[in-house]
Amino acid sequence: MTIDMSQFYQVFFDEADELLAEKERLLLVLDVSAPDPEELNAIFRTAHSIKGGAATFGFSDITDVTHILETLLDRIRKGEMALTGEHVDAFLAAKDVLDMLMAGHRHGSSVDRDAAVAVCQRLQALADGSAAAPAAVADTVAPASVPDADAEPVADTDDNFRFRVELPQVPERDVEALATELALLGSVSRETLPDQRTVFNLVTTEGRDNIVAICAFVLDPDALKITAANPAGTSADIAAPTAVAASVEPPPVVAPPAPATAEPAAEATPATGENRNWGRRATDREPVNAESSSIRVGVEKVDQLINLVGELVITQAMIDQRIGALDPIAHERLLNSASQLARNTRDLQEAVMSIRMMPMDYVFSRFPRMVRDLAGKLGKKVEFVTRGAATELDKGLIERIVDPLNHLVRNSVDHGIEMPEKRRAAGKGEAGTLTLSAAHQGGNIVIEVSDDGGGLNREKILAKARQQDIPVSDTMSDAEVWQLVMAPGFSTAEVVTDVSGRGVGMDVVKRNIGAMGGNVEIRSVPGSGTTISISLPLTLAILDGMSVKVGDEVYILPLGYVVESLQPAPVDVKEIAGQGKLVKVREEYLPLIPLYQIFDIEPAFADPSQGILVILESEGKKAALLVDSLVGQQQVVVKNLESNFRKVAGISGATILGDGGVSLILDVSALLRSSRQLSSDPVFF
Repeated sequence: MTIDMSQFYQVFFDEADELLAEKERLLLVLDVSAPDPEELNAIFRTAHSIKGGAATFGFSDITDVTHILETLLDRIRKGEMALTGEHVDAFLAAKDVLDMLMAGHRHGSSVDRDAAVAVCQRLQALADGSAAAPAAVADTVAPASVPDADAEPVADTDDNFRFRVELPQVPERDVEALATELALLGSVSRETLPDQRTVFNLVTTEGRDNIVAICAFVLDPDALKITAANPAGTSADIAAPTAVAASVEPPPVVAPPAPATAEPAAEATPATGENRNWGRRATDREPVNAESSSIRVGVEKVDQLINLVGELVITQAMIDQRIGALDPIAHERLLNSASQLARNTRDLQEAVMSIRMMPMDYVFSRFPRMVRDLAGKLGKKVEFVTRGAATELDKGLIERIVDPLNHLVRNSVDHGIEMPEKRRAAGKGEAGTLTLSAAHQGGNIVIEVSDDGGGLNREKILAKARQQDIPVSDTMSDAEVWQLVMAPGFSTAEVVTDVSGRGVGMDVVKRNIGAMGGNVEIRSVPGSGTTISISLPLTLAILDGMSVKVGDEVYILPLGYVVESLQPAPVDVKEIAGQGKLVKVREEYLPLIPLYQIFDIEPAFADPSQGILVILESEGKKAALLVDSLVGQQQVVVKNLESNFRKVAGISGATILGDGGVSLILDVSALLRSSRQLSSDPVFF
C-alpha cells in the first residue's frame, strides 16, 4: 500500500512560499562584498529544504533547479567561490522560476520551460567557474520526473564519503520512500539485517546533517543510526550499489490540484503517524512547544467564525435592549449576568478579530525586489526603507491594499526620485530614499509612501490639467492641485514607458482606497520630495459606533471620526449666502452639515441651537453634523450594502440593531468632502 501524497501538497506549497520569500529577503539585504556566513547558510537552507520537499512529492522540475542552486550556494558558503552581484541576480532569477514552477503544480498555470532551462544553464555556468559541476539538467526540466535511484555516483574525489544508515523497524513503504530520498544525495545500496531491519550504504559528497535532514521527511531522525566510514577515495573502495529502482514505487504524477484551503498543519500527518516538518532541516526545527503554538487554518473557517461572532454581538445588543426596561433592584442578578456576558462577548470579538489581523510586513516584503529591479532598469539608485512593518491590518484589507501600493511605489521610483547626476547637481546624494511606513492612528491605519525626490511641479500639473479641460484656477491651494494627479487619465509624463506614463495609476489608487472606506492625501515640497498618505479603517467587519437619531431614523457614526458632541448657542451659528451655515466652536468656524437635508428626512429640530452637533474629523478636516439626538454607543456588525442593494452616496454600510431594525452606517469622509464642495473659501475648508 502506498501513501497518497497529494493530501500534503498544500502544506508543502505554503511552506515553500514562505521559504522562497525568506530567500528573496535575505538576498536583497546581503552584503556582496562581505556576506554574513549566517545569512549565506540561511539562504542555502531555503534551497535545500525546498529541494527535499519537492523530491518527496515527485516535483522533479523543482528538484532539478534547486539541486544546481543548492550546489552553487554550498560552494559559496564554504568559501570555495567568491560571491558576486552576478550570483545574486542569478539566485533571484532562480527564485522567480521556482515561483513559476510552484504555481504550475499548484494551480495548473502555464510554465515557461525555456526559462527554467535558461536559469539552470545560468547557474551551471556560474558553478563551472571553479570546480566540476553537477550533471547538466537542460534536458531534465520536465514535470513530475522520478529521481533515478540507479544514478552513478559522483566522480570519485577526496570529498566523497561512505555512510551506513541503519533504519528502525518501519513499514516497507517508508523504506522505499527513503531509498528514493537518499538516491538524491548519491549512490545507494540496500541490505537487510537478520532482524529484518534495513541498512542503506550511501556514497555521497553530502555531510551527515544533510542525510539526517532528508530522512526527516520520512521518519524520526532520532531513530536513525548513521555510521561514517573512511572517505571513498577510489572506485575500488566503493561497493557496487544494488539497484533499488525496481523496489521504489514512483511518486504520483502531479495533476494540477484545484486551489485548496490550507488545513491545520497538525492534520497533515502521514498514515505512519510520524509528524512531518516539510521545508526544514532536522537540525533547524523548532522545539515541540514552538511547533504546537501555531496551526494553519483555512480562511473560510476564520470568516465563518467571525460571522458567528458578529451574530453574537447582534444578539447581545438585543438582550441589552430587552433588559433595559427591567427593575435593576428586582432583577439585579440577571443584570449582573448580562453585564458579564457583554464583557465576555467583547473579549471574544476582539480575540476572534485578531485572528484576521496580519502584519503589514506581509505587504511590505514584496517591494524590496520590485524597487531593486525597477531602479536598475531606470538607471537610478534607490534605498528602500520600511517602518512599522509589524503594524497589523485586517486580512481582507491587506490583500486589497497591495495593488494601490504597487502603483504608488512604482510612481515614486519613476517620477519622484531623480537620476543620480540630477541629484548630485541639486546637492543630494546619488541614492534616493523611498520609505514605506505604517502606523495606527485611533481606529485607522495610516500607510505612507514617501520619497526625497524632486517633488510635484505645481505649474506643470496646472498646465496639464488645462490641456485636458479640467477646471482649475491659479488660486487653488497646493493640496487641491496635488489632488489633480488622481484625476482619470491624468499624467505629466512626457513619454509613455512600460513603467508608467499612461495615466491609469493614481485614479485607480483613489478609487480602490475609497472602496475600502479610506482616503488618500498628497503632500509635496518642490525639491524635497513627496508623501502620499493612505488612511484606512483597521477592519471592515465590526466597528465601534455612535447611534444618532434624525426624525424616526437611526444612523451609525464610526466612533473613530467623532471628536465631540455639543449644543451650540444661537449666536455661534452663522449663515453665508449661497454657502450654507457655519458654527463657531472654540474660535474655529466649521461647516454645518444638516443630516436631514442630505437624506430628505423630516427632523425633530431644524434649528441647530435646538438639536445636537456632532463634531467629525477626517483627512485633517472638521465639520459639524446636525442630528436630533444621541442614542448611544455600541459595537455594530458591518453588512455590505452595495452587494445586497446598491451603492448609496454618503453610506458605507448597514447594520442590524438590537430591536432587529436596520440602521445605515454613515460614510463620514464622503459627508465631509460634500461639505467642502459647498464653499471654495480655503479659510474654512
